[in-house]
Amino acid sequence: MFFELAALAYLVDLFFGEFPCKHPVVWMGDFISAFERRFYADRILPGALLVTGLIALTLLISVTLVTLCGLLPDWLSLLILAMFASTGLAMNMLHESVAALLTADQPKQALAYLVSRDTQDMSDTDIYKAGLETWAENLSDGVIAPLFYLLLFGLPGLAVYKAINTLDSMIAYKTERYFYFGKTAAIIDDIANVIPARLTALLIVSLAQDKQRAWQCLRHDGKKMESPNAGHPIAAMAGALGVALGGDARYHGRIKHKPTLGLPVHPVDKIALTKALQMKTGINLIVLSLLTAGALLS
Repeated sequence: MFFELAALAYLVDLFFGEFPCKHPVVWMGDFISAFERRFYADRILPGALLVTGLIALTLLISVTLVTLCGLLPDWLSLLILAMFASTGLAMNMLHESVAALLTADQPKQALAYLVSRDTQDMSDTDIYKAGLETWAENLSDGVIAPLFYLLLFGLPGLAVYKAINTLDSMIAYKTERYFYFGKTAAIIDDIANVIPARLTALLIVSLAQDKQRAWQCLRHDGKKMESPNAGHPIAAMAGALGVALGGDARYHGRIKHKPTLGLPVHPVDKIALTKALQMKTGINLIVLSLLTAGALLS
């Protein structure tokens, strides 16, 4: 287990955030775009080849980096690997991006950078709801899942997960263009997030003031969404805040009918989003406590 590496990487992300250089995920996105321009066809095979190629390349680069760092003194190797691993964690960036919805002069435009749904006709309630769902779902995709695979497999595990997640965010849509081309990416992402999504939901429940309501909402509504994973942290967040999330939304010009998660005990507004974002402190304390304990016991 890689507890020391994970703890240090988490601290680097918290204190320094994103480094002023081209992010590894951007390189992955460039690879995906280049492959799509050259080899796209609305069939499963080209999409599967893209998934295989990016994962293999990511694994090769990350294993090579780990091998080279193994030639250095242990303390320096740990520091370098932690700096690279921190680029796969997004607590600071995620929190800042969602918090920007509270102060942005044009919140619809700020939200458009975060979600794939259409934002131009959203009400304030729709904006805050999308912000809450993004915060909950990406706590799994951007924080807990990368940590999970970093702990299990070190830097290569985190890197491969980020490749899978990037593929999902770019081509795993049920649109006419990507229905078959992105199917392999969608399936692998679903598999990769089974455990992290549920761990994230439990983490949210543990921080809720009304833990019973959060737990009941998770159990009752967590499996309602089309995605086998996203509904769990979102349902837990809905129960924790006493709000209703989900519901119909517009994607690529079409209305997508989605179930409602939670009950509208309180409105979805700035107060609800602020309370959700305040969970960051509790999440940091729990995560760092567990990582520190693991490092001391390992």
